[in-house]
Amino acid sequence: MSVPSVFQERRRLPLHRRPLPLLAVGAAHLIGRLSPLRIRRILTACSRGGRPATYAEAARARAEIVAVSVRCAGQGCLPRSIATALLCRARGVWPTWRTGMRTVPMVAHAWVEAEGRPVDDLPLTPGIPPIMTVAPRVRP
Repeated sequence: MSVPSVFQERRRLPLHRRPLPLLAVGAAHLIGRLSPLRIRRILTACSRGGRPATYAEAARARAEIVAVSVRCAGQGCLPRSIATALLCRARGVWPTWRTGMRTVPMVAHAWVEAEGRPVDDLPLTPGIPPIMTVAPRVRP
């Protein structure tokens, strides 16, 4: 994606809390290399059965992803957003995952939302119209 970003302050996670976020980051890097259609299919399948994430749950997951991955702390918005969603799902919840783009000026971005607002994201995210959304899908 092409949204300019700055490195966020990264806190260190204790060793016993790193494996799950690292696994989510690894999976996100693999998923992020697929076509948009396949990304959507995978994330839609993952979202099934998870209750909607609260803002605090999604923010905690995002902070843990940023803490274990330098790329996700910087300009890697696609793997960061996918990893955040996957980490949330591993905990039984699902945020709304979105990608979008604007043509003037050209900006593409991926992010997660919870409780109707972007989770710890850049201020320009609300001005980017979503192209693809994977919302929580609770099984009936």
